[in-house]
Amino acid sequence: MSAHLALTQLVPFAAEELDENKVTPGVLGFVVFAVLAVAVWQLMKSMNRHMGKVTFEEAPDPAVASETPAPSAGPAGK
Repeated sequence: MSAHLALTQLVPFAAEELDENKVTPGVLGFVVFAVLAVAVWQLMKSMNRHMGKVTFEEAPDPAVASETPAPSAGPAGK
């Protein structure tokens, strides 16, 4: 049985049972939502694992470094 034949046979049954005042996503909507939720959860776990491996040392801010005087080697002027 082809998919086209199956759809043409099932569509009239769905049209007879369809209540225009009450339309819900049904089981398929729940399954799609659950799959998306699990995928997002897995992506967040993976991102946390990868971010934990990152080593990052921030360079000193040039504006702050210019405000503090550099240490001198000795007394100036002697």
